[in-house]
Order: sequence, then structure tokens, then C-alpha cells
Amino acid sequence: MQLRTHFAETFGRAPEGVWSAPGRVNLIGEHTDYNDGLALPIALPQRTYAAAARRDDDRLRVRSVQTVEVVEVALDDIGPGTPGGWAAYAAGVPWALREAGYAVGGADVILDGRVPLGSGLSSSAALECAVGAALSDLYGLGLLADDANRRRLVEVCRRAENDIAGAPTGGMDQSASLLATAGHALLLDCRDGATEQVPFPIDEAELTLLVIDTRAEHALVDGQYAARRTSCERAAAALGVPSLREIEPADLTTAATRLGAKGHVEGESSEVLARRVRHVVTEIARVRQAVAAMRAGDWAELGRLFTASHASLRSDFEVSCPELDLVTAAAESAGALGARMTGGGFGGSAIALVPKELVEQVTELLKRLAIDAGFPEPATFAVYPGPGAGRDD
Repeated sequence: MQLRTHFAETFGRAPEGVWSAPGRVNLIGEHTDYNDGLALPIALPQRTYAAAARRDDDRLRVRSVQTVEVVEVALDDIGPGTPGGWAAYAAGVPWALREAGYAVGGADVILDGRVPLGSGLSSSAALECAVGAALSDLYGLGLLADDANRRRLVEVCRRAENDIAGAPTGGMDQSASLLATAGHALLLDCRDGATEQVPFPIDEAELTLLVIDTRAEHALVDGQYAARRTSCERAAAALGVPSLREIEPADLTTAATRLGAKGHVEGESSEVLARRVRHVVTEIARVRQAVAAMRAGDWAELGRLFTASHASLRSDFEVSCPELDLVTAAAESAGALGARMTGGGFGGSAIALVPKELVEQVTELLKRLAIDAGFPEPATFAVYPGPGAGRDD
């Protein structure tokens, strides 16, 4: 494997193994994870690979084949902002493992990220989980042994991203990367961590799940994602509930009235907060409906739910952007059963559920319309539900 050669050229010795972890596409259930809600991701075939070997000291040396620089840091020196940049996602993992009580020493790691960066497909979680899988095996932690242990590694990788990289994400991305199975979507309950594998036989249904990377880059550490999370926390506190998961769709009118009576909550208008609540509550309901549609083979209904989800993310949660709105509308006008943005928003990717015979037609139209609008030409590719993280040799 070429990554082994890169490792030897960089560190002057052979790696002890190669591990990988996938990116993810969330079928539906966006911005629900940090609200104790439901999400329905799949693991992508695109993965991040990590060749690694133990060191006899407490230092981490890490390099990506997409860069030249080797980042070196003592494990005791890792903290928020140290190291900076992409290396924070890797360095945060041994830090979080130690914080969780696991005995982890130093390591040399070289990474090859095949998940498109800035595309909203969770390249960051793929990186963290690949490093976590490697360190678990290298130091005999057993965190890949079964789902219970993988859930512990999910929490480790989530904490690495939150505390060291500074991205206030929920645990959905890491859960998909570590717990998903081939051919299935992962129904994730973010309140208690429970998971269920839901068959997703789109190939048998003569359908394609088309990912549309708008090339409008997004970043989860630019403040917008954190602002939406803060809005949800403010709304929950104002409504006297531990999380927005506790609000049922039938309670939305009452919730909006209660928020309206407060005028503003910590400087944020009650009208805005009510729309944020409405998105989260209806999106959780859409996840349940999507699972029922998949089990019934009702793909038209799944497509309708995709479209409704995007409308809610655009209008109520305000995390879409012109590029995402254009490609989702174009995909539907060309015959997709439904389309929606996926990921944190403010750029990144959309997905479309497309009959196989219409994939070329859909792709050509959305690319032409994007170019005509002065946007970058989107990259499109079909995906299928892949397996979670593991050793590759």
C-alpha cells in the first residue's frame, strides 16, 4: 500500500498497521444531534486512512499526504489551540483518550484523507476515528471490539473535536463513522446513544443517492454553527426543558406562544428562536417518518421528506446558502424524488434521491445551472452505505 511507503519515507521505519474510517452522509436529521434528537446517517465509501506505529516516548508526530509539514507535539502539551489547524483533530484523540483514563503513549501517524475537505461530509470525524482506531489497536484498548466499546470511542473522538479542534458538534458524525454497517443507515438516538441498523437497499430499488458537492466550503469553527447551537440551548432553557427533544410537534404552537411572551431571550428575538425550535422538532419527526418509509419501500415519501427537510433548514434554521438551494431545486426539476442539503450547512454538499436512469440528466442540469449562476461547477458522485472504521490490513 502506498501509504506504507509514505510512512517509511517520512519516519524512517515501517508502520505497525493501517486503519481507516469513513466520512458520512446524513440522510435526514440535521442539527438534531446536539438537541438530543434523532439522526439517520450512512457511512460513505470515501475514507481517511491512517498508517501508524507506537513511539517509546510521549510525543505525537503526524503528517497528511495532502501536506508537506510534519506536526510534532508532546502529548502533555496538547490543548485548545495546540496544535492548530488540521492537526488539532488528530492530536485531540490521544488527549481525549488520556482524559478518559486510557493508557496511551506516543505515535507516528501519516494520514491520507479521501473524504472531500470542506464538503460537509465529515472529513474531520473520519480523521479522528481513523486515528482513534489506530491508537486503540496499537495500545490494546479494545475500543473496536463491539458496539459498546465503539460508543466509548465515539465519545472520545467527539470530545477531541469539541475541546481541542474547537468545533461544537454533536456525536452524530463520529457515530456514523464508527457504528455504521454496509448496506444500512444508522438510526441514532442522540439522547441515549441507542442505535439501530435500518436497511437501505437503494440499488435494488433502481435508485441512486447522488452527492452534490457545491464546492462552497464551510467550516464548523467559524461561529455560525455554534450560534445555532446556542439558540437551541437558549430556547430549551426558556421553555423549561432539558433539550428540544422534549417538545412534540403538537406542542409547537404553545412553545411559540411561550417564547413570544418573553420578547427576547438573551438578546435573541423570540420569533427567531421559535423558528429554530420548529425546525428541530419537525426534523426529528421527519427522521421517524423516513425510517418508516424506508422499511415500507416508499421511496417517493422518502424523497418528499428530503425536500421538506431542506425547506426547513433553509427557512427556519437558516443554514443553507444560494449554491445549496440552487442544486437541490435543479435536481428535483430534473426528476430527483427529493433533495436536501446535508451536514452543518453554510456551504458543503447536498444529496438527491435519483432514479438510476435519470442520474446523467440530473447531473447535467444542476451543473449547467450552477455555472450559469456564476457558482463553481459542483462535483457529483454516487454513494452507497459503507462499513464503519476498522483495520485495513
